[in-house]
Amino acid sequence: MTLTIAGLARDGDVGVETVRYYQRRGLLDTPDRPEGSGSGGGIRRYGIEDVRRLRFIRSAQAAGFTLDQIGELLALDATDDRARARQLADARIAALDAQIKSLSRVRASLHRLASECGSGSEGPCPILSAFEPD
Repeated sequence: MTLTIAGLARDGDVGVETVRYYQRRGLLDTPDRPEGSGSGGGIRRYGIEDVRRLRFIRSAQAAGFTLDQIGELLALDATDDRARARQLADARIAALDAQIKSLSRVRASLHRLASECGSGSEGPCPILSAFEPD
């Protein structure tokens, strides 16, 4: 299976410019342009490994890893340094736990405000008042 950059982008669910950006960042390889003037001449071709790598990048981003961290994870894959990969994952888990804790507090506050707003008491809505600058 070989794909053009448009096919790679489609299979990775990103735009072509995103693929190019990842290439500039060194996260994806840029294949050489083949010589010749035939049907495939001059058009770079990508394979299944490129699709796998692109999907990994997108999944790691969805998990909250930065592109720098993703680059490090990709480099670690070649060295088999599981301890460092685990450190990066543990740090990301700690950040997610902190974010969940913060979001839970925000949710509880908003739930309380919504209950107060629905209580039918007079005066300004507590939700609107809560978001007014002091």
